[in-house]
Amino acid sequence: MARTVSEALSEPVARYPAGIGIRRRSRVYSMLLLGALLIVVILFATGVGSVPIPIATAFEVMVSQLPFVNITPSVPDVPGGTLTLESLRMIILDIRLPRIILAGLVGAALAVAGATYQGLFRNPLADPYLLGVASGAGLGATVAMLIPFTLTWVAFGAVPLFAFIGGVGAVTVVYLLGRVGKTMPTTTLILAGVALGSFLASITSYLMTIAGEQLQGLVFWLLGGLHFTKWSEVWVVLPAVLAGFVIIWIHARPLNVMQLDEEQAQQLGINVERVKLILLGAATLTTSAAICFTGLIGFVGIIVPHAVRLVWGPDHRFLLPLSMLVGAIFLILADTLARTLVSPAGIPVGGITAFCGAPFFLYLLRKRKGLAFF
Repeated sequence: MARTVSEALSEPVARYPAGIGIRRRSRVYSMLLLGALLIVVILFATGVGSVPIPIATAFEVMVSQLPFVNITPSVPDVPGGTLTLESLRMIILDIRLPRIILAGLVGAALAVAGATYQGLFRNPLADPYLLGVASGAGLGATVAMLIPFTLTWVAFGAVPLFAFIGGVGAVTVVYLLGRVGKTMPTTTLILAGVALGSFLASITSYLMTIAGEQLQGLVFWLLGGLHFTKWSEVWVVLPAVLAGFVIIWIHARPLNVMQLDEEQAQQLGINVERVKLILLGAATLTTSAAICFTGLIGFVGIIVPHAVRLVWGPDHRFLLPLSMLVGAIFLILADTLARTLVSPAGIPVGGITAFCGAPFFLYLLRKRKGLAFF
């Protein structure tokens, strides 16, 4: 007997042992708890640094910026000097908070894009950089650093602009190369992405050999970091990440159906090629917008969706928002560790994500031994 769309939507959960017994209500409660945890993590990260600030003081400073709220934050005593109310607000609102918010946005974007790619390609090794976004963005940033003139008309400098164009351009070329007629075979796309990524990476490697004094800054960008973040960068990334997430989450049900088989999804009324194109475009634009200011931060897009899927199941209606929250929390904590571990210089946050993420992922795999991903 032919299955209905609702039966097909529920099958991926039934095929995945972690999804058994996990009710909708428990996932909703988990999202609420993770949202509260995200707020706590933001407050905690705001207070950590070369100038320690109590969480209560950080909260007072943030609340005092709200309209119709008249609060005078208490200024804490700091060792080795005095701290004024003006300097306290500058440290929290102008230095730490923009960096923390941008870290959360980038972590959320990479996690959601990774979950989308893994579901779209039905491949547990897929990540946001699968189709050449990293190689394209890296080449774009390299070219921007090496050009012998300054683009004064670019408000944020040439590096974020060129990185964004490079990431989107690379995936566009992969799409044009991998498309066969009116269809978009996933295997062909992956092969085209690997080939083009290797080609662009080789060009970047050559340019690095002639970079000269720009080499250190280029290597630091390629490793990923959030130094000198400004609110203007946050306001650019925020709408791109929100728009990409909304587009992807709207297509969560078709993405669930496509976990069965593309032919079965087509028979159930899903326009597979259209959904694939929309999801690829949204995930690519979200990833490119997120990393153009921060550089290439790895491991978030592959480990966070896996961890969420192992704990809460593979239903993309919940997997996507849960991945967004966990990704934001994970990268905020990783960046806090990156900027305080070797203070005041700091280290690239990409190294922290890989160092902390890999053991945690192996632990989850050990706890769920024998569990199939798809």
